Amino acid sequence: MNKKRVRRLHRLAGLQVRMRVRRRKHMALHRGAVPVPTGVQQRWSMDFVHDQLIDGRPFRVLTVVDQWSRQSLLLACDFSLTGKRVVSAFEQHVLPQQLPQSLTVDHGTEFTSKALEAWAFYRGVALDFTRPGKPTDNSHIESFKGRLRDECLNVHQFVSLDHATRVIDAWRIDYNEHRPHSSLGDLTPREFVLKHQETIIANAT
Repeated sequence: MNKKRVRRLHRLAGLQVRMRVRRRKHMALHRGAVPVPTGVQQRWSMDFVHDQLIDGRPFRVLTVVDQWSRQSLLLACDFSLTGKRVVSAFEQHVLPQQLPQSLTVDHGTEFTSKALEAWAFYRGVALDFTRPGKPTDNSHIESFKGRLRDECLNVHQFVSLDHATRVIDAWRIDYNEHRPHSSLGDLTPREFVLKHQETIIANAT
């Protein structure tokens, strides 16, 4: 059948073709070598880890790590972590003066949401999106997620979300304050930050 006749019959019948909505793409800020951070609050990494309670209900953990000090800055547990919930977690647990210059994230819907985009603009934080299909662009958070799963999530059974929050946060404190890192000269993340601050003070005097 002639396609012009099909179009005419289509119009007469009042039919409509459903248009496909194209998702807005977020380009990575850096296509070449990523600047290496030289201090705290310069570049943070953020992503999610999935797990489930003992009754089978799934939950998610928002993980945030400082790329320079390897410090675990935030582990927020919830059944649903939308863009608005991510913003709420930052507002509750991170002071505005402690926010980084940039946050490295992937193209998940939570990180490309208008809520997170508006918050980042208001707080002066650049969202650095990794290249699609390139998890190595955010290797710091991938390494941290592996440790979190091997040393905490796979070791414990969680009876409730509150129980998971307490256990995971206790692991975060131990990770920051009692776990030496070879990449930090066998110092804990907290010791590494304190040593850096002492060096700055000594050079200033």
